[in-house]
Amino acid sequence: MKQFAQLIKTLDGTNKTNLKVQALSQYFKAASDQDKVWTIAILSHRRPPRPVNTTLLRTWAAELSNIPAWLFEESYHIVGDLAETIALVVPSSEKGSKKSLTTFLQEMIALKPKSENEKKEYLFQNWSVLDYYERFVFTKLITGGFRIGVSQKLMTRALSKATGIEEDILAYKLMGNWDPNGISFHDLILEEKENDYLSKPYPFFLAYAVEDDITDLGDINQWSVEHKWDGIRSQVILRNDELFVWSRGEELVTDKYPEFEAFVGVIPNGTVLDGELLPYPKGEIGTFKDLQTRIGRKNISRSLLEKIPVKLKVYDVLEWKGRDIRNKTYLERRHFLETFMSETLNIGDAERWSLSEVEMSRSDTSYNELPLLLSERMQFNSWEEAAKERELSREKHSEGLMLKHNDSTYQVGRKKGDWWKWKVDPLTIDAVLTYAMRGHGRRSNLFTDYTFALWDTNEQGEKELVTFAKAYSGLTDKEFRQVDAWIKKNTLERFGPVRSVTPLHVFEIAFEGIAPSKRHKSGVATRFPRILRWRKDKKIDEANSLDDLKALIPSGTKESLNK
Repeated sequence: MKQFAQLIKTLDGTNKTNLKVQALSQYFKAASDQDKVWTIAILSHRRPPRPVNTTLLRTWAAELSNIPAWLFEESYHIVGDLAETIALVVPSSEKGSKKSLTTFLQEMIALKPKSENEKKEYLFQNWSVLDYYERFVFTKLITGGFRIGVSQKLMTRALSKATGIEEDILAYKLMGNWDPNGISFHDLILEEKENDYLSKPYPFFLAYAVEDDITDLGDINQWSVEHKWDGIRSQVILRNDELFVWSRGEELVTDKYPEFEAFVGVIPNGTVLDGELLPYPKGEIGTFKDLQTRIGRKNISRSLLEKIPVKLKVYDVLEWKGRDIRNKTYLERRHFLETFMSETLNIGDAERWSLSEVEMSRSDTSYNELPLLLSERMQFNSWEEAAKERELSREKHSEGLMLKHNDSTYQVGRKKGDWWKWKVDPLTIDAVLTYAMRGHGRRSNLFTDYTFALWDTNEQGEKELVTFAKAYSGLTDKEFRQVDAWIKKNTLERFGPVRSVTPLHVFEIAFEGIAPSKRHKSGVATRFPRILRWRKDKKIDEANSLDDLKALIPSGTKESLNK
């Protein structure tokens, strides 16, 4: 446990990815095999069930600390984290514990069915002998809320560095419902299996944003134009009658999209498709908010599959009949793709793909049998025509346009010259700062995470500020320090780590997308909100209203919401 607690202390003390990878890699080299397995499980969200509820934890921690319950609660509100609060108020010990991480976790699993008195005795026994950081980690494991800013991808990178096994192979090894209490490190990680290499994706080709005059790209006839769909960029791989779905973030997400199992036996083996995962509620393309209902779910229920079906909007093919064709031109790869789609879906000759998606879905019933769509390749006579199509992007739930040179090969990483993204300008609104939280890493001593609100009229006809978004980027370091100093002097109330502040300052907030949302008090969800500038020239009564924000929702989204 001491070794694992030191690891968590190191990870918690830095926001630099390289340092986190280094710390994890060193740990994986030094820790016992059993502790390695449990560490992988914890960092990939396979924690054991919580054996003690938080109410009992708070009561017992106050009792052991010999402080009244109100004082513990006040401390908790100030600290903002239960495990950290307990670690701080329980008297420190110099004894420490020699038990391993594995032993502690096995004890916690065995603790769940025991009586309250037995649970209390166990907690007192361990709280009393652990030092501050061991006690913090121990309590984190008990609560089940183990979030320390380490993604599974980052953990996989560190594990790759420690073992010499490629990241994509490790990602495949770690998928599924393996039990950390019943598998060895050798069986999970080190044992080589033939199937480990079946899932291997290709590096993604990424585009730079257009910054200069679009006409600098030359003759538009040399370019193919597609919409930049607002979903999850993915590779779908079919090899040896197995399906693998990789996100652009290099995460294996096959189990999140069970509808794609329909591809097996229909799409030929040796095929790798590059495309966008998009939600299709009510038979029409949805918003990223719809897709979020599928992201992060451990289990995808039948009702969720029916409510938010997902389709692959495919725009490139990287492997054809087991052969890497990335060195062929975009038009050549597109021909392979269109031919394959035509043959697979039995919809006639490839030229019919010039039809719109709507037209095709009406004329060919077989087209909708698979969760598979082709992203339309558009051609224009002038950049002015393309710009008009770009203006329609939000109505079509896209972020703008993708420009691909007809002779371009499929390259590795972000390259300038052949692929460009021509995104629409962000939406903006002027909002009032109402709440603040401390930042992370080098900004942990400053209030840099803000909540913003807009004006609305309540049932009594009174104007009030309604929260609509959070943002933590966009200001300079100097501006952050200025806002932080003001927040500390103008705090109205404290709610754990959150402070409410006097409504005074207006900020221009930019965001990429907007959609109706029943989950938000404002009734609106924004995509990637960020601070554009501090509007020192405006008073709070000049900030925008909630109606102004709702007016930015694309009409197509409003109509689909009312159906």
